[in-house]
Amino acid sequence: MGALFLGSVLAGCNETATAPAETSETAAAESPVETDQSAPPVSSGRDLPRLFDCVREEGGVLIAAHRGGPAPGFPENAVETFQHALDAGIPMMEIDVAESRDGVLFLMHDRSLTRTTTGEGPVADTGWGEISQLRLVDNEGRVTSFNPPTLADALEWAVKTGGILELDRKETTSFRNIIGEVRGAGAENNVIIITYSDEEAWQVAEIAPDLMMTAGVGNRAHEAALLEGGVDPDKLVAWTGTREPSFGKWRGLASKDIESAFGTLGRPGERLDDQYWADGDPSEYVSLIENGLVLLATDTPYRLVSDGGLPTQFINATETCLR
Repeated sequence: MGALFLGSVLAGCNETATAPAETSETAAAESPVETDQSAPPVSSGRDLPRLFDCVREEGGVLIAAHRGGPAPGFPENAVETFQHALDAGIPMMEIDVAESRDGVLFLMHDRSLTRTTTGEGPVADTGWGEISQLRLVDNEGRVTSFNPPTLADALEWAVKTGGILELDRKETTSFRNIIGEVRGAGAENNVIIITYSDEEAWQVAEIAPDLMMTAGVGNRAHEAALLEGGVDPDKLVAWTGTREPSFGKWRGLASKDIESAFGTLGRPGERLDDQYWADGDPSEYVSLIENGLVLLATDTPYRLVSDGGLPTQFINATETCLR
């Protein structure tokens, strides 16, 4: 799928609007910078929950590129990298949201600037004026011409292209601040909020009941408690970890119209991505999809969408929903 095709089909999917209604490194504490975020009606356009329903019903899969799909010359958490991934046929980017010392939300995974930029020092102690002048470094250590983007930059890109962003809150910022930026960009149908605990899931559901989220789902009693606490099952994607596929759980959740997510990403040499590709055969990924997985978070998105990756039947099923 090329960028023009994906951009047009994602932006035009399902014209009905929605009515309002790895392990965590983040802390539950809220940033002191807080704004009033009552939930207005979502802007007209794609209905993201219906898109997920369609992919589940058609037997497709939404591939999420971990940290935005870094590749040689394209660093993690960069808008230019998102476009590179979208051009390759990857519709979803998992990205990390931090906050500078002076309150600017921008994309950064680490607590320090050292690994992924030409700067150094703690993110929380650095102002945006300094951060914005840095250059991003790709995973091979090469300095690129790209600057760290603000969250607003990323959201503007998503609205323009139809891309989907999974937003992973880092400890320097708050859900309330992130959701405020999503509202300001009119990107409600372009984002999924990642949560790492029941408390975080309930907080997001209270602040923004109209937004989709991922939340960990354990046994049936835990699932019931999560929903009783305020999470709308129509806005929930059940996160089921990165270690062992849960075929029975995925099928059970699907019977309740809840989509499941699983990650093959992680530490190089230990992640399932490396194990699954060891023989060059992606059959393990096929098994995940055939057993009900709807969202696959991966460090090898390009291999999955290229020749020799996923069979075309799964790609075509997803495209049907994206049209």
